[in-house]
Amino acid sequence: MARNSGGTPKARALGAELREIRENAGFTLRAVARELETNHVKVQRYETGATVPNPELVAAYLGALGVSAAERERLIEMARDADQPDWLSTGSSGPRKELTTLIEFERSARRITDVATGVIPGLLQTSDYARAIMRMLPVDEREQRVLMRIGRREILTTRNAPHFVAIITESVLDDPIGGREVMVEQLRHLAKMADADNIEIRILRSGATMWHPAHMGSFILFEFPKATPIVHMEQYHSSVSLHTPGNAHAYQEAVTNLHEVAMSPDASVEFIASRADEMEDDSNDGTS
Repeated sequence: MARNSGGTPKARALGAELREIRENAGFTLRAVARELETNHVKVQRYETGATVPNPELVAAYLGALGVSAAERERLIEMARDADQPDWLSTGSSGPRKELTTLIEFERSARRITDVATGVIPGLLQTSDYARAIMRMLPVDEREQRVLMRIGRREILTTRNAPHFVAIITESVLDDPIGGREVMVEQLRHLAKMADADNIEIRILRSGATMWHPAHMGSFILFEFPKATPIVHMEQYHSSVSLHTPGNAHAYQEAVTNLHEVAMSPDASVEFIASRADEMEDDSNDGTS
């Protein structure tokens, strides 16, 4: 009733959705296991993505929880190729499901490296900065997504928090998204977050005379205690998650290369603070 190729991005995402549905329905692992005539350890492995359930098992799982036909069909379809190592997710799946996937990666990772070439990494964003990025959304949806994004930051302060490395290009610091006041607050927040033992921020200066991997764009590398890393990349209306060992190794090498060319953590924090001071002075002087 299950396949063994677990740990893939889609298997983890599917498992996270199953777990969320079960918890919202008020069922325990053991209660669902009884309905499926199996044991709770197997159900737990489905929910963590360690084991990939086949579509028939997913149908039985969702049927036991009284899930609507449309939602049941979506997740059954998701299970059909959840054992594939790489996953292209389009915007049609919705922002809520995209966040469920990211939260699951963040929850189970021991180390997260976010290479940011466009905006401040999501886990380090202030609410006003996040709100400015989402300004094109309807107000209600925007506020819901801002709350969810800010809530994700809690993963960095839990007892078993992952080590988080943000490698940010200098140009990201220079774009006053939301206005200079919002950006100054964001830069101050970055410097403050870097005080945590498990958070490391490194700046990639502009004007490089040699190519480095960040010139190809942003990506997030999730590394896990006992599984192949996952590389996650977001586009305008879709995202890609890579899990094949060859791809994972290539991005691990890219991160090593970026550490060599980026500023040190201490120098980066001083640079961020200096940028904040300059932007604040410009704002006080009335500079647009």
